[in-house]
Amino acid sequence: QEQLVESGGGSVQAGGSLRLSCRYSGDSYFRYCMSWFRQVPGKERERVAAMYTRSGTTHYSDSVKGRFAISRDLDAYTLYLQMNALKPEDTAMYYCAVAAGVGSSVECLTRGPDDWNYWGQGTQVTVSA
Repeated sequence: QEQLVESGGGSVQAGGSLRLSCRYSGDSYFRYCMSWFRQVPGKERERVAAMYTRSGTTHYSDSVKGRFAISRDLDAYTLYLQMNALKPEDTAMYYCAVAAGVGSSVECLTRGPDDWNYWGQGTQVTVSA
């Protein structure tokens, strides 16, 4: 069983930065494929960044490419999302997620919102104009 706990959300003005953290625990087998999603009430959950940790391969949505960066600290058992040049449209609840039994970067980086096994409770990010 994998447990994920997000932190680091908050309120920031447009143009500012935040770094989200997701501390994970459990079986390392589940940590090859990790991601960050966000969701606004009434809208579908959107994957903004993903990492296949065995190769370090990453993927970003077009909406955040060049502004957000996903990374992982192995020793701290923590996944990060560095968010720069924030915009009001980045306002959302942000979740980290892990997929089990993933054997390739393609399999990891093409997974949709329904294909992830474990989720954190979320951390709210609010960006004001």
